[in-house]
Amino acid sequence: MEALLMSTGVVALAEIGDKTQLLAFVLAARFKRPVPIILGILAATIVNHGAAGALGAWITSVLSPELLRWVVGLSFLGMAAWTLIPDKIDDEDTRVSGHLGVFGTTLVTFFLAEMGDKTQIATIAMAAHYPQPLLVVAGTTLGMLIADVPAVFVGDRFAKKIPMKLVHGVAAAMFAVMGLATLLRVDRWL
Repeated sequence: MEALLMSTGVVALAEIGDKTQLLAFVLAARFKRPVPIILGILAATIVNHGAAGALGAWITSVLSPELLRWVVGLSFLGMAAWTLIPDKIDDEDTRVSGHLGVFGTTLVTFFLAEMGDKTQIATIAMAAHYPQPLLVVAGTTLGMLIADVPAVFVGDRFAKKIPMKLVHGVAAAMFAVMGLATLLRVDRWL
């Protein structure tokens, strides 16, 4: 259950102000059809984070436990630093193709925007850290929806009221604690 809860919380916080959340705002403003947008976000996230979770689980099978501990711990610390850097959305991310429909456009743009994004990298690291990659993927997907569904419904008005620096600071602190706990083998002390 820890894998589900931690991955949900970390990704929900990390996603606030992230480029994919900004993309959700743009898609909602353009199409004004929340249900296919939300379903597109869900499908894109399941596919993207499913692949990331599988990669994280595979990494645990090819690296020694000691090397894996360092890779995962340093990845979490890197994620902490990356989370403090605010995202911006490019024109390329907002270009959408009308022939795919609202769902298809959301699916494709969200999937591509999430490639190499901090929440995808976090999913890989958490799937390598926790022995239940399916719970990690379920948690990171839920975290994406927690952050992005409100963006679809309330748009920019909601985003302007969120203290982004505080949210990013809390998410960075969570990544840092996970990184330090992994590197210091805190689980051995418990």
